[in-house]
Parts: sequence; structure tokens; C-alpha cells
Amino acid sequence: MSIICVLSSVSAGAFSAISLDRTRLVFDGNEKVQSLTITNKNKQYPYLAQGWIEDASGKKVTSPLVVLPPVQRIEPDKKGQLRIESLVDIKSLPQDRESLFYFNLREIPPKSEKPNTLQLALQSKIKVFYRPEALIQTSSQLANNPFQEKITLIKQGNNAIVKNTTPYYITVIGIKSAAQKSIPTGFNTMMVAPFSEQNTNITWNELSSTANVTYINDFGGRPVMNYACSASECRFVSANK
Repeated sequence: MSIICVLSSVSAGAFSAISLDRTRLVFDGNEKVQSLTITNKNKQYPYLAQGWIEDASGKKVTSPLVVLPPVQRIEPDKKGQLRIESLVDIKSLPQDRESLFYFNLREIPPKSEKPNTLQLALQSKIKVFYRPEALIQTSSQLANNPFQEKITLIKQGNNAIVKNTTPYYITVIGIKSAAQKSIPTGFNTMMVAPFSEQNTNITWNELSSTANVTYINDFGGRPVMNYACSASECRFVSANK
């Protein structure tokens, strides 16, 4: 019997037996632990679920966040819980901006009784954002004045640049002229780090006097923001509620 590990995004989870209850996790600095629910969608066989944390570079780490238990058995059509806990050295992370980690979840199928069987061990990965206590927003702020509205688009040559002046990671999944019906095919989704700029594959000429920017919020939603553009900059004016 051979087992091959296949890395997949959570959105591809329709093919996996073990599913996760979210697509991203914000770990607030005033919390010691976050719980995640996992489900074995297979109605016949138990699976092992293995979880671990990677840093922003993709290196496996055991601090300042740790997954407990690292491995557990999930019975057919049953749920289980994983905990991501912070350790003492969590305070050594920058407190003026978010830090990025990744949570990995690998399903390990039961051993097949048939000889020479090829089995796939699917693996999912989601982003984990450590948000220092001073940067935590209330539910009202997240709903009515989200930090994503502070990003701007600036012209550099003939390229559109996303400028993030906030201490938060912001994932942009679409930029287009308001006159366009949909996001251009081939737009490169980007995650813009705190206090940074990132080039897009959108030319400035593709934007008009008004533009739309779509992002992913803390809950996995995809709000659309409306921007007014000058000859060199686009700024937020309103959001589609």
C-alpha cells in the first residue's frame, strides 16, 4: 500500500474526508486558545487528523502557537475539536502589526486491506493571523468601519499598486473598473502585508474614474468597495452593503 500526500486549499475540500469549519483564523492577542471543529464526512471509515503550525515562510514551528492534540482519530460521520494555543513567547511577536502563520490539517486514511492500493492523504492549509491586543476591533468596527477601507490604489508607471497603510494583512481578490461587470479573468489574488505596497497585474489604463476592490474579511466574506480615482490615485468612497 502507498500513501501520497496532496496539498489542497480548503475550497477543494469537497474531495476530502476531514473538513474544517472555517477558511481563516484570527487569533486575538487577548486570547489564550482558539478551538476549531473538524468533521469526518466519510460515513464508513475512521480517519486520523493531524494538525500543525507553520510560520510565514512555510517552516513548521512549535512556538509561539501550538496545535493540540497534534493527532486524533475521528470516527465515521463524527466531529472532533482541535485547539490552537498560544505560548508565553507570543508576546515576543511585533505588537504594532499582525503576524502571519498557517494552520495545516492532514487527513490520514485507514490502512486498506487490499494489496497494492494507492491512497491519498489530503492536506488543507488556512491562514492564521495573530492580532495583537491593541489592534483588536469590535464587532461594530468590523461591520461599519473595517480597516480594509483604508487601502488605496496608486499609479506607478502604468501599473496599479495596492498600498496598505494599516497594521493588518489584507487579501485582495479583485480590482476592476466600476463599468466592468466582473473581475478580469486572470487577476492575481494578493495578500498585502502591513505597512507595505504590492504590484497588481492591472494596468492603470484599465481603471476609470470609479473602481471596485473586493477583499476577504475576517469571516471569509467578500465585500466590494467603491473607489473614486484621480490621475494618480484611487481612494475609498463607499462599500456595497
